[in-house]
Amino acid sequence: MKINIGLNDETRLEVGQMLNLLLADESVLYATTRDYHWNATGPGFYWLHKQFETQYTEIAGWIDDVAERARAIGVGARGHWSELTKAARLSTTPGIGLAPDRMLGELLDLHEEIIVQLRADSEACTERYHDAGTADFLTGLMGRHEKTAWMLRAQLQNEEAETS
Repeated sequence: MKINIGLNDETRLEVGQMLNLLLADESVLYATTRDYHWNATGPGFYWLHKQFETQYTEIAGWIDDVAERARAIGVGARGHWSELTKAARLSTTPGIGLAPDRMLGELLDLHEEIIVQLRADSEACTERYHDAGTADFLTGLMGRHEKTAWMLRAQLQNEEAETS
């Protein structure tokens, strides 16, 4: 069936590719957060374990939203893990044996990398593709990542102050 949403086929495919790259990056963030949930240790274990569980649950919802946005513009959502890992632009450090502050720092870095990409992609959707719907979606998702990054940053600053 022909899709008539005000975006030509070429634009839909390019924006869909952008969304599928984001889907891959969000999946890496999800898997890393879950890995850290499983491998948290130390005196703050319980709170980190719960924090990471809350975060990966939230990220799972974000992933679903990204896939649904791709489908809404008429593009398929890349969902197989092998495709996602090949497409991802992020790299991570495995959680086994990783110190809690390093886990927090790694997650902060991942969120910030996604924020930078979301900012660029949102601007491209507005300026290049004239896709206000996807630009608005990406801006909203960026705000959620910014809030999580702020909380991780604040937690790391608190830990730095305690060790000084």
